[in-house]
Formats: sequence, C-alpha cells, structure tokens
Amino acid sequence: MNVYFDNAATTPIDEQVFEEMKPFMLEHYGNPSSTHSHGRKVRTAIERARKKVAELLNAAPAEIFFTSGGTEADNTAIQCTVSKENIQHIVTSRIEHHAVLHTVQTLEKRGIKVTYVKLDDDGLIDYDHLEESIKNNPNTLVSLMHGNNEIGNLLDLEKAGSLCKEYGAYFHSDTVQTMAHYAHDMEKLHLDFAVGSAHKFHGPKGVGLLYINHNNKIHPFIHGGAQERNMRGGTENVYGIVGLAKAMEISYSGMDNHRRHIESLKARMIEKLKGQVGGISFNGVSDNFDKSLYTVLNVCFPVSDDNDMLLFNLDIEGISASGGSACSSGSDIGSHVLAALNKNKGSIRFSFSKYNTLEEVDYTVGKLSGLYQPQTTC
Repeated sequence: MNVYFDNAATTPIDEQVFEEMKPFMLEHYGNPSSTHSHGRKVRTAIERARKKVAELLNAAPAEIFFTSGGTEADNTAIQCTVSKENIQHIVTSRIEHHAVLHTVQTLEKRGIKVTYVKLDDDGLIDYDHLEESIKNNPNTLVSLMHGNNEIGNLLDLEKAGSLCKEYGAYFHSDTVQTMAHYAHDMEKLHLDFAVGSAHKFHGPKGVGLLYINHNNKIHPFIHGGAQERNMRGGTENVYGIVGLAKAMEISYSGMDNHRRHIESLKARMIEKLKGQVGGISFNGVSDNFDKSLYTVLNVCFPVSDDNDMLLFNLDIEGISASGGSACSSGSDIGSHVLAALNKNKGSIRFSFSKYNTLEEVDYTVGKLSGLYQPQTTC
C-alpha cells in the first residue's frame, strides 16, 4: 500500500483544479498586462479568480493580492508594515513558521524590539501576556499563526484580533494551514493581514494569496511593474491563480463533509495508536479536536533504538509522514517548534486530507506497532 500522510507539507492537486488550469497553460497564453484580446482574456480570468476568493473570504476584491505562496505573503505583510507604519515592536511566538520567525529575527537584528509571547507546556498562547505585550508597547505588529503546521495548535483568532483592535496593534496571522480548511469571515475578524498557499488545499504549488484589510496601505515587497494594483511587480502566474481560486471554491463547497471525514481518520489513528503502540503521547494539543487542526496529529513515540530510523522505515513500507516542517527537511537540527516546548525527540507528524482512508490509517498503525519495542514512555 502507498500511503501519503504528509498533507501539511503539500496536498495532491484536485483533478478539477487541473482541468480548470489547462486552458491557461495551452490556449490562453496572453500576458495579462497586454491590452489586446489575448491579454484581456487572461486579465479577465485573474479578476474573476480574485472576485471568487474575495467572495469566499467575505472580503472585497481590492483586498486580495496574489503572490508566489505563503512565504512571500508573510514577508510582504511583516516587512512592508514595519517600514511603512514605523513599527517599533513585534509580538510573535517561538513556534511560528520560519517564514515569519526568520523574518522577525532579521528585523530584530536591525533594531526592532521583539517580544516572544509566553506559551504553556503544550504550546498554547498566554493571552494575558499577549495583552500585556501589546498594551505596554505602542506601534506594535502582532504576528501569530492561526494553525501551527507541526503540532496543530489553533490560535483564537477572534480573541487575539480583539486585543489588537483594543490597543491599536496591527495583526498579521499566518493562516496557511487553515485557509480553505476553515471558513474565514474577514468582515468579522479583526485581521489586518492573512495569507494562503494553494498547494495546502489541493491547488497548484507556487501561488498564494495575501489579504490586506482596506484600512491598511503598505508598499510593495517586490518591485518591477504595476501588476496586482502596483503591489507586486512581475507577470502574474495566471494558471496558478486560476487554480488557486478553483481549489478554494471546491474546498469551501465540501468543507463540512471533508472535515467530518478527516476527523474520523484522526480519531481512528488516535484510538489505534493508543491500543497498539504503548507509551505514546501527543505533542501540543493535537489530540484535542477543539483546540487543534483536524488535519494534523503529532505523535511522540516511546524511546527506542529504532527511533532514529522510524521515518526511514515507514518510507520503506510505503508510508510518507514527517518529522516536522517540510521547509526544514534536509537539516539535522530537528523541529524548532518541539525544541521550544522541550519535546524534540521521537516525534512524527501525520497530516491528513480528503483523499486518505481508514484502511490507510489501519495499515500505518499496524506497521508502526511492529517496527520496535518501546524502552520507556515519552
């Protein structure tokens, strides 16, 4: 059996999305900045995609900008807000995605004050400390992710947004893991910036979106042309944008059904692991369905001589999973998220999609239970 449980890293493209993109790969090849009919046709497709994304997010089309992905969108929101709004203080956490964390650390070296909000043992935000950090520091940008890509912890967007609004702080949230998996209503959320990446919800790689609340005016991050209403230079990734909008539309239309299905997979894996693999625990609150992404389960396995080879042995058995963020693969430093929680040992992230099955869960747990004998508990 061939099992793919690394959907937090990337998801397989939906066939309907590919079919929507094909004409813009093969037939409609005009440059959207050209004024002739070939250009106008693809320009219309881009604006139709923008309108669809805005409609799904309950935002205005003028608040949606297309990027190369979540990393660029995060960088744009943070760096351009700091430079445009004379930000003197950033509040973030030590378990953010590196697209945020490394950007903030770069700004910190340039003299921007940074507060790393306190976390409990499970990696949940201390909202009292968040409030204190905003209240006592004017000209603040808060950057906290909605759903942690490694341990699945969810931020209370409404609570964090309300605190930012109360004390006049800008609020950016890396929503890459939750975009099109959860319904975001931008009219109700006090968000200044939110981001998405199409390949996290069965769209193409290399395209993302940045939501910028209409009250904010920032400078472009990438210069070179008047594309994206003077906010991002460079010829647009037309078929990527078309694919992103289609993937988002499909995700929203089937969101409730997909969530129920994926939650059943996660519940099955928790049950089977507890019954067949002794001594396990779950990192963060990834086994709590109310406080974590329904798509992610991060498991701490008992100490064993086989731990170092566990992902390799799963791969041999046809099972793809992850030890952390795909953006850190190839490095031997381990997960910065688990290290921040002092839990960086013997852990595997399983992440699910609508295409996974209960049979795949049973197969995976069966292989895991036979790979080693635990020596101690987590």
